[in-house]
Amino acid sequence: MVRLGFIIGFIALIGALLSGLAAYRVHDQELIVDGIAMARAIDVHASLVQDRLTERELLARVASGLFRAPSVIKANMLQPLRASIYAFKTDFVVASWIARLQPGELEAARKDLASEKFPNPSIRNFDDKPLDRQSLDRPVDVLMDVEPRNAATGAFPGRSYSLHPVLGPMFARAMTAGKPVASDPMPLLRSDGPVGVVLAAPVLPDGAAQPAGFVTFSYELAPLMLANDDLSLFSVALKDPNSADQELVATDRDHVGSRIVAPDAPPPSMVRTVSFGDRDWSLAYYAKNNAMMRARQTAAIVAAIGLALTGIVCGLFGYVAYNNLRLSREIQVRIGFERRLTAVIDELNHRVKNILAVIQSIVTRTLRHGADIDVARDLLIGRIHAMSNVVTLLSESQWQGVKLKGLFEARAVPHAERIAVSGPDIVVSARAAQSLSLLFFELASHSDEGLSLVGKHPHITAHWQVTGDEPEMTFHFRWEEFNTSAATRREDSDFGLILLDRVAPEALGGAAKRYFTDVSYVYELTAPMETVVDMTERDRSEQFSAPVRPPR
Repeated sequence: MVRLGFIIGFIALIGALLSGLAAYRVHDQELIVDGIAMARAIDVHASLVQDRLTERELLARVASGLFRAPSVIKANMLQPLRASIYAFKTDFVVASWIARLQPGELEAARKDLASEKFPNPSIRNFDDKPLDRQSLDRPVDVLMDVEPRNAATGAFPGRSYSLHPVLGPMFARAMTAGKPVASDPMPLLRSDGPVGVVLAAPVLPDGAAQPAGFVTFSYELAPLMLANDDLSLFSVALKDPNSADQELVATDRDHVGSRIVAPDAPPPSMVRTVSFGDRDWSLAYYAKNNAMMRARQTAAIVAAIGLALTGIVCGLFGYVAYNNLRLSREIQVRIGFERRLTAVIDELNHRVKNILAVIQSIVTRTLRHGADIDVARDLLIGRIHAMSNVVTLLSESQWQGVKLKGLFEARAVPHAERIAVSGPDIVVSARAAQSLSLLFFELASHSDEGLSLVGKHPHITAHWQVTGDEPEMTFHFRWEEFNTSAATRREDSDFGLILLDRVAPEALGGAAKRYFTDVSYVYELTAPMETVVDMTERDRSEQFSAPVRPPR
């Protein structure tokens, strides 16, 4: 048998080594090929994006160079450019002329805007609110002309964008740099419009040191930088220049949305940087297909073929080994079952001895010398019924515990119909259930069976609650018999007093007290919840009741 096993192992080892080597080579080759293809496709895309951006920046430079008019306070400054700019690229959303006006030139600008029939020729803020001219002490950037002129763009002329949170800083940078500058991504035309960028080119008249205004072109971000072929190997995203943990991505309909990049998210396959508007833009490329997964799948196929061939050779030998292993496991299961059966029998013997000891104590103390035989018989039968009831409940739950309310059944507790039970529906351990069952019977059996001083049977309440936080939770039980007194209530027996004052509290690790009030008899019991709900005993019962499983 040892020689047979050695031969099977040697053949399997050689086959596994050859299969693993072939799979490893295939895996590396697949990764190399996918990496080269991905890098080339990304370089081509980044180059096309850069060419597209360069063309649009060149358009802005050419447009700004055509302005040589001595006056810039005109609402038709783009008229000479309208034919020229359409000869270059027509994919801009809107082109505009932004004049840099002194406070004294605003009235002249308003009149010129009115002459061009714009809907609102007044000079106002970018948010269409009135402009406070009295507080102006420096030039303002006012939109004087737009292309194309339509219902969407006709309301923009006359607005000052010096205080705009995105365009204002862009104009300031363009004036300082003296060359075209791009803005941060922003909605175009309206607050819910397409996301795009604005390219502003300063216009320097002949002999002037400061720009007289700016020619701007607005482009949608999706076709400008994020355009991509559906069949490409990657998807492209733009790193948000205002947030390091956000990216701008284009949807199927060329809508641009923002997404948060989680710290534990997989990094992009590659990052490329393009220049546009005197700033760098980072394009993140994410592979659409998991090259590592595909390489692993291919390698797995190769390895599976090799292992299948090895399996065919080792099949007959493995069949013999499998039968031997199955027989060994069956023997181990039988041994484990016998050990479990022995443990269960020992546990059952232990619990039966405990129950017999309790019953022996009940009989001995109930039938003590000098006791009234009729009274003792009733008490003995009731106590044994209480024990029988709790054992039945424990057997039904496979000794996993008993719900506390279940101990107040009529067959186990006298006068159960007169007991108002309240409290959380907790499950007590087997040991606690035995003690509490005898305790409840003892309390109920000595309640007043005749008429009380006010002519009514006693009304009995049994209430419990749990206070505190784990692991120091405390169980509080209170038994109260109304309409009774020390004169009308049957006197507790010696066994009852021992059970109430010592046996039940000690079994639960707590303390008890009993007393009479003006209108009732009260018994209170306090114990820690860890003894009332014994998780160690429950876990041991679950272990014994669990089915025997073969070892792995």
